[in-house]
Order: sequence, then C-alpha cells, then structure tokens
Amino acid sequence: MTKQIRWGMIGCGAVTEVKSGPAYQHTEGFILQGVTRRDVALAADYAKRHNVPLVFNSADELIASSDIDAVYIATPPDSHLELALKVAAAGKPCCIEKPLAPTLAQSEAILEAFSCKNIPLYVAYYRRSLPRFNKVKSLIDAGEIGQVRHVNWHLSKAASEQDKSGNYNWRTDKVIALGGYFDDLASHGLDLFGYLFGDYEQVKGLAGNQQNLYNAFDAITACWQHKNGITGSGSWNFGGFSRFDVVTVYGEKGEISFSVFDEQVISLLNEQGHVQFSIDNPVHVQQHHVENLAAALLNDIEHPSTGKTATHTSWVMEQILN
Repeated sequence: MTKQIRWGMIGCGAVTEVKSGPAYQHTEGFILQGVTRRDVALAADYAKRHNVPLVFNSADELIASSDIDAVYIATPPDSHLELALKVAAAGKPCCIEKPLAPTLAQSEAILEAFSCKNIPLYVAYYRRSLPRFNKVKSLIDAGEIGQVRHVNWHLSKAASEQDKSGNYNWRTDKVIALGGYFDDLASHGLDLFGYLFGDYEQVKGLAGNQQNLYNAFDAITACWQHKNGITGSGSWNFGGFSRFDVVTVYGEKGEISFSVFDEQVISLLNEQGHVQFSIDNPVHVQQHHVENLAAALLNDIEHPSTGKTATHTSWVMEQILN
C-alpha cells in the first residue's frame, strides 16, 4: 500500500479515547476516517469530539465501505472472531485489540482467515513497541546480565468497587474472559515475555476463584519454559490487599527489574553496579505501535505484534487456564 491509509474503527470505548484512537490520527500516512459502535449515537459523539469524518450505522457498513482501507477492531474479545472474519472476507488489513480472541481455537481461525489470503493482521500488544520495554530488550541483547536464566512476574490488586457490587462487567464474565482480569492484563506481560525471550515451549498453570465475586478466575499461577531454555514463573491475584506489579529477570551476571503496567524505573544490577532508567510512555500509549503499523503497511517493515505472535500468546494463556 503506497497511499494514505484510511482506517475505520469498530468500537469507541474507553481504550480508544486516549490510548489508541488519537494515535491513528497522529501517524503520518494514516487517517481515522470513520467509526461505528452498537450505539450509533455514542459513535457520532465520539466522531464529533475527535474530528472523525464518517460515522457508520453498523460494523458491516464500515467494513464494506470503499472509503475505508483498513479496520481497527476495538470491541470486547467475544466479538473479535465474527468481525475479523468479515474484515478478512473484505480483503482489508486489520488490527485487533488484545487478546486476539477468548480461546485459542478462535485465535487460530482468525489467523487462518487472514493468512490464507495473505492479508496483514496485527494485534494491539503495544508493549512490544514501547521504548521502555525495548530498553529492557536492548539490555538483555547486549548481555548486561549475561545469559538469562529465569523471569518472574507477580501482579496483584485489590477487588474494585465494581467487583464487590456484583454489577455486570464483561472483563469478569467467564464466557468472554475465562481468566477474568488475567485475560485482560496478564496477556500483556506474557506476550511481552515472548518478545523478550522467544517462543514458549512448555506452559503449565493453576487457576481458581478465591473471592466468588464473579464467575471468572481471580487467582492464577503458572510456570513455563521458553524454547531457548529460559524458565519463567508468574502469579496473578485480583483480590489482594494492595497493587503490586514487578518483573525480575535473573541472569548469570545480573538482574533487571521493571513493571509491566506502572511507569516505574527500569533497574539494572550487575557487576558494574546499579543503574536505573526512567522512560515515560507517550501520551497516546499505542502511538509507537500505530507508527509501526504504518512502517509495516507503507514500507514493508516487519511489525513486532502480528496475528501469528498473538496466536502464540493465546496458546500460552490457554495452557495456563487449562
């Protein structure tokens, strides 16, 4: 594709307000041309506030429009398969919010639909494009901690008022997200580890519901091994006392620690001493991810988060929850 790419966005929820939507407007070669959502009035409100030219009455109308070159699916995961198959049938490049789908089987079906027609497919695992995590990757690749031996991640947070209220939340509905917040949050880190340490080979997990506030899992633990021999372990609990988010990478000659979600310093400890790196995220956190989409579609530069890498992450998630 050599012209300016006109994107259509399906879904105008919270993630699109600051994190993603404006990034498509601020990337050279891209324009956010049109939007839609189930409540068309809310789509029109989004378009008015964000200066988006077109509002479509349905996802089908947006996908089929000759005014739309590529589609960004920003809806809950249970709708991804149906929408993605329609985009693939229309022959248009697509970026889908993470996780790619609620199950591995659906992720594989999406990947196959795009792969068999050689249509570009990307997934919004945007941490692969963020400077702070590429700094971590550069430290590892430069041998600052020698050979990596093990990675550990613990994430916990207290139950929210919404959790305690019993009001419906799709993020904790096991039909949409079997792992609850694990699906929404842990997928980011597990995908990042695939980027930093390579594909996984073996993955095992345990999951339970300790609070009985909703029907999805709220306590998950896992261990794994990457194909290069690096081992890993993780624990995610969504009914703890306080928020805690720390990853530690253990090497033969040092250690690196960082946070997946919080903009904490990156800490490097090795034989030369202790160094910290402070790298802020951009205002629109998907900006680098979207700029990499432009590089991929306009200049044929490989994007770090594709349908293939996201399907591998879906496999990891399913191994843990099984």
